[in-house]
Amino acid sequence: MSDDLRIVPANEAPWEDLDAVYNFPGACHCQRFKVMEWVFRSTAEERAAALRVSSGCGDPTATSTTGLLLYVGDEPAAFAAVEPRSSYPGLAKARVPWTGRDEDRSDPSVWAVTCLVVRRGFRKRGLTYVLAEACVEHARAHGARALEAYPLDTDGREVVDNELYVGAHQVFADLGFTDVTRPTKRRVVVRREL
Repeated sequence: MSDDLRIVPANEAPWEDLDAVYNFPGACHCQRFKVMEWVFRSTAEERAAALRVSSGCGDPTATSTTGLLLYVGDEPAAFAAVEPRSSYPGLAKARVPWTGRDEDRSDPSVWAVTCLVVRRGFRKRGLTYVLAEACVEHARAHGARALEAYPLDTDGREVVDNELYVGAHQVFADLGFTDVTRPTKRRVVVRREL
């Protein structure tokens, strides 16, 4: 990792830094898989408040946090939501990640990366690769036996920035994740055993 890059658990960062990453219209604040039905009826302020609680920002003694914050120099540049898969009740309800799968969805030793958000002004620098690899190490350090993600296969096509909140398939493939299933034309469930 470059000397000017630093990654910290969200609870070790001030809320203002995490909030700065989400300074764009329509941000789900990584609540899409936390509360599936509510996310579309909620306001940006409500989603931000939920993320603030789950991240434990500003509390380095918190026993858990919802993800990792990446800094470029002193600037907050990107965030990844990574926790035990069981922290995301929406994953159990969503058909997409479970099509064709037969395993215990509530297994706390399987973690999930559900969101990779890079702040405007820091995009197209490869930060998602750095952050995704940090998710692997973070999950491993907290006892995970596997890490999953649910990225889009862009198939070389341009996509709307907000579509890529789950990450691009190529990022995870390059980091050694293997395809588990392709429940839709563009969605891929990937996994890396730890």
